[in-house]
Amino acid sequence: MISASAVKELREKTGVGMMECKKALVESNGDFAKAVDILRERGLANAQKKSGRIAAEGVVGSYIHGGGRIGVLVEVNIETDFAAKNEDFLAYVKDIAMQIAASKPEYVRREEIPAEIIEKEKAILKSQALNEGKPEKVVEKMIEGRIEKFYKQVCLLDQAYIRNPDISVQQMTNEIIAKIGENISVRRFTRYEMGEGLQKREENFADEVAKQISK
Repeated sequence: MISASAVKELREKTGVGMMECKKALVESNGDFAKAVDILRERGLANAQKKSGRIAAEGVVGSYIHGGGRIGVLVEVNIETDFAAKNEDFLAYVKDIAMQIAASKPEYVRREEIPAEIIEKEKAILKSQALNEGKPEKVVEKMIEGRIEKFYKQVCLLDQAYIRNPDISVQQMTNEIIAKIGENISVRRFTRYEMGEGLQKREENFADEVAKQISK
């Protein structure tokens, strides 16, 4: 017998409807952790179905960190103007902006990376593997694994989610899609960091003191 309190607790944790929560608990024989996994799997399947739908509404979110030293603007799209005002969607946009501020991705998704950048990275990885003395016949497999790590560094959706490093940003996005019921797409972002790209003046304290003494 599944209690109403268990259903309520699962709903609060996942944001999924009461009936779906009850079904998951019945299917898992009351195992709460297993029920969460069942709902996540179903949510992923639903999210994949929705991923082809057009998302043309949305918001431009922002995040400022460190007293103005890091700033992020991000455009996130969703299917309807109504859903764009949803609290869960707005919280998601804020989390995405914070993710960008903290993890410094260069692209939203791996498909955006120019082919020449990937080939250059593979060439570097191949040289590294050969210099490590790895047999050439296993180098290609090593490159595949290491290029995946590269994607997880530079692609927003492949990165580990800062609030839960056990899942990727894409997996977190899928959960929000399942919860809201509409396709969500991060379109583009800009990240600003104070002084980035500028040649900074290097102070030499000893030289400064010497100059003061000689005056």
